[in-house]
Amino acid sequence: MHLDRPAAFLKNNLHRFHALILNTGDHWNEWNLRSNKWEMYLGGAPNSNRDIAVIRNAKNFTIHSVIKWLDAQLPHHPQLKVFYRSLSPRHFFNGDWNTGGRCDGTNPLPKGSGVHRNHSEDAEAESAVRGTRIGLLDVTALSRLREEGHVSRYRIGGTQGVKDCLHWCLPGVPDTWNEILAAKL
Repeated sequence: MHLDRPAAFLKNNLHRFHALILNTGDHWNEWNLRSNKWEMYLGGAPNSNRDIAVIRNAKNFTIHSVIKWLDAQLPHHPQLKVFYRSLSPRHFFNGDWNTGGRCDGTNPLPKGSGVHRNHSEDAEAESAVRGTRIGLLDVTALSRLREEGHVSRYRIGGTQGVKDCLHWCLPGVPDTWNEILAAKL
């Protein structure tokens, strides 16, 4: 994982895009780091910075690096509109996915129906785009209201023990994200 540079695909194809939506999230975790045997690189060499070696810090460092790079590229690509999508919230109760938590809500809007617009609930996303020409596609607060929208154990072939609170049912909450994106475009 080269934390301080954009993916080669992005660099090589940026001139082809008219819209680019960046997102990241829960796949940046210690379990994936170990099980996939990922190695972190900075400046083309193995990372020796202990602070950045913490997976959460590595994720945030990478997001800021890629957004800074993209912002510098925008003057060369006037047709390009770039957005960074805030975190998609999970709705685990009584633990997380690997500690006995449950993600099987069935009631829409159990915690109310209001979304406050002063700041994003994803402070890292908001911070990453601040001062850049990259837009924030802020879906965190509105998605937090819809705990019943996750696949969880209700997908076709789902089993009682499966706790998928990362992915969403379709049609559903991601359709609302697309409506917001369409309005921004």
